Order: sequence, then structure tokens, then C-alpha cells
Amino acid sequence: MEQTRTTADDYSPLTLAFIGDGVYDLLVRDYLVRQANRPVGELNKRKVALVNCESQAAFAKSLIPKLREREQAVYKRGRNAAPKCTPKHGTVADYHSATGLEALFGYLHINGEQDRIKELFNEIITQQDCP
Repeated sequence: MEQTRTTADDYSPLTLAFIGDGVYDLLVRDYLVRQANRPVGELNKRKVALVNCESQAAFAKSLIPKLREREQAVYKRGRNAAPKCTPKHGTVADYHSATGLEALFGYLHINGEQDRIKELFNEIITQQDCP
């Protein structure tokens, strides 16, 4: 029987990125839907503009100075992980940075730090010229 894991420190950086990808995607979808009632095709187009390795890498770069020491360490673990995938769009460096950002969101989610997730996501949205 598999042991129950209790903290995000028990997970690999790529596992954190796996859950963080979903957390981040849901935050973006929620944000876009709350902005206006748009056709689904338009919502998806706007979502893709915010949920891609190039955008996420830029968002990560803007967040790094605002991260706590432990959060920076988690981001770096995710960024330095060796994913088996290669990016279809964007650079390998952007892909690694995006993985770091997703790992950070996964780490915060697993540790139940929803207020911090919202705080960091608000930083991303307010710093960008988001639709």
C-alpha cells in the first residue's frame, strides 16, 4: 500500500508542476470568465495567450523578486527538473521557467496556501496587459 503524503516537500518537482499546471489553468479560466461573458472560442484564445510556456516564463521572471526564500527554492527545483517533453512552441529555457512556475503553484496548492496563490496570481494579472 502506498504511503499517504502530507506535504508538498514529499513530491518531485515534476509532480508539483503537474498539479500546478491545473491550478494555474483554472485560475486563468476563472479570471477570464469573470471579466466578461464571451463566446467559448474567444475565452480559449485569451486563455492560450496566458497559459503557454513563453507567457509563463515572463510571469515567473516578474514574480521571482517577490517570492519568499522557500518559494524561490521550489521554483528553482521545478525549473531545473528534466521534463521528458520538449516544447512545441517557445524555447527550452521558457519551458523550464514555466515548469518552475507550475511547480510553485503546485507546491502552494498542496500545502493549502490558497491566499498566497491568489496573491501571486494577482501579481501576474496586474503586471500584464491581460485581456
